[in-house]
Amino acid sequence: MMSITATKTLRSKDGTTIAFSRTGNVPPIIYVDGALGHRAFNPSEAELASLLGPRFSLITYDRRGRGESGDTPPYAPAREVEDLDALIDEAGGSAFVVAMSSGVALALDAAAQGRAITKLALYEPSFIVDSTRPPIPTDYVSHLRELVSSGRRGDAVEYFMTKAVEVPAGIVAQMRTAPMWPGMEAVAHTIAYDGETLGESMSGKPLSKKRWGSISVPTLVIDGGASPAWLRNAAQALADVLPNAERRTLEGQTHDVDPKVLAPVLAEFFGVSKQGS
Repeated sequence: MMSITATKTLRSKDGTTIAFSRTGNVPPIIYVDGALGHRAFNPSEAELASLLGPRFSLITYDRRGRGESGDTPPYAPAREVEDLDALIDEAGGSAFVVAMSSGVALALDAAAQGRAITKLALYEPSFIVDSTRPPIPTDYVSHLRELVSSGRRGDAVEYFMTKAVEVPAGIVAQMRTAPMWPGMEAVAHTIAYDGETLGESMSGKPLSKKRWGSISVPTLVIDGGASPAWLRNAAQALADVLPNAERRTLEGQTHDVDPKVLAPVLAEFFGVSKQGS
């Protein structure tokens, strides 16, 4: 029978409280959100947990600074790797990891540092690796911080949407009146966290093997067939850099992937039979 836990918390290495939920009672998969996402804000997480529940235990968590998790300054990408490591310990000492968008960089950093990740599934890393779109501004992270520190959280979200996601300004103006907007403003300070973790991977330059080329765990890089060229090119670039990776395209899908389409792909890739158990 599938079991669902209420919100639990753990302490990361620096003492920060990390809130998480766990669905199921079989091999664990840890879900790493992209920018702005957290459990209460991303209904896809609950749907994915339900779809994977019969065969896997999906652990979803609020990355630091979001939802019910704490946030201990100063921020550093290494602290988020420690958060993920603490969740792996909670899962039993090793885990599969699925990461979305900018969360891919965090998962890759953890794997490159030898954390006990046994398989990686990575959906549409938000890397900019060529000239198919403009790179993010060189002062992107510092400008986000300035906007948040001056109380302009809505402007920080708009800056992210227009410069990183390439949403037209007119559409963003409409989004600012939508019910979801206050939720995005609440975690606006964490957009800079993702930007810092992504680092040079949004510069428009080819991916270097120096940062992630040592990762040997089996990895599935996934992209949507209806996504923009720059995201699809990023997926291929990452698959080319990783020594034990394969790429799969989900036809008709975009960056906002349908959990019903993603779940069977994850179940096949993480299938316990492939590990001989």
